[in-house]
Amino acid sequence: MSIIDFSEEQSMLLETANEFCRENSTISVVRAQIDKEESVDAELWSRIVELGWLGVSIPEAYGGLGMGLAGAVPIVESMGKYLMGSPYTSCILTAEVILSCASEEQKNQWLPKIIEGSVATTALTEEDGNWRLEEISSRAEKDGQNLVLTGSKCFVMDGPMASLYVVSVIHEGKPRLVLVTGDQVTAGRLTRENVIDETRRSYRLELDGLVIPESQLLQGADFSRIEMAAMLMLVAEMSGGLSGVLHVIIDYLTTRKQFDKYIGSYQSLKHPTAQILLSQEACRSHLYHAATQITENSADAIAAIRMAKAQGAEAFAFAGDRAVQFHGGFGFTYECDAQLFLRRALWCQYQFGDSAYHNELLAPLLLDEVV
Repeated sequence: MSIIDFSEEQSMLLETANEFCRENSTISVVRAQIDKEESVDAELWSRIVELGWLGVSIPEAYGGLGMGLAGAVPIVESMGKYLMGSPYTSCILTAEVILSCASEEQKNQWLPKIIEGSVATTALTEEDGNWRLEEISSRAEKDGQNLVLTGSKCFVMDGPMASLYVVSVIHEGKPRLVLVTGDQVTAGRLTRENVIDETRRSYRLELDGLVIPESQLLQGADFSRIEMAAMLMLVAEMSGGLSGVLHVIIDYLTTRKQFDKYIGSYQSLKHPTAQILLSQEACRSHLYHAATQITENSADAIAAIRMAKAQGAEAFAFAGDRAVQFHGGFGFTYECDAQLFLRRALWCQYQFGDSAYHNELLAPLLLDEVV
């Protein structure tokens, strides 16, 4: 069910991505992958690369499809619907950072490699969980023609698979970004983190004493653009997750009986389910509106993305919680699929700020002309 009018290009991409993820990311596959070291099977990643999805947001000048960041939204939404674990969103975000902040030489060096399947990721979150520009504690100090890094980062996705990391640091008193290659991240610098979403592969990156050439310092540091891009990808995941968890709920309510009646016939379960459907459609509406605005760095674009993140986070967390509760005691067991969606919802909710954080930042944008 959809009340959103997609373009022909979006519809085709969404249909292809939805079919691919449905066939290749069943719940049994998701559960099996949880026990493995990497977030995605190597063969599956090769197929994603072959589909050209890593180039959807990258301009044609660098070998991409030139659809912009909005082009990745239907793919990430489908992955979210089926809980597909992969470095895809990390690669898309890293490509966006390079496009926004790197030199032409760096773009030509790295963007074609990402398109070809080299995993790239970001290291933007400090060890205390802060990602905000004014609270970066990692440092890059000049030493001749090199930079010496200090500090550590958490929530570095798919670290061991990555051939490239984009790391936020303070350099000469200002927030900057540096490139760190996979071969520069020597043994012992990455430590696996236990996070609530078990489909993720999150790592702590130790930077102390890591030396890189000064040429790996990016010329720009558009942190606002990076934050907006990261949130758009999160909202796409949450929109897909809402659809996926709603399917789990409906499947259970229409098959489980109590007192010779399907439990979906009880008002106390019907009303929250209808509320989840409404919130799912609202989330998708916010998502695709934000996707059309992302190319502009305007107050309207920022407001659209913050509204999408605030609404989507609350809606997905509520849906995940209801899905667990509707399953009764079984819902609190590891065998219940609903808990996988709740874990994903809680992870997405707090990345780059929860609803309260974005509501607080939205208020000045909405009230500037009033107060």
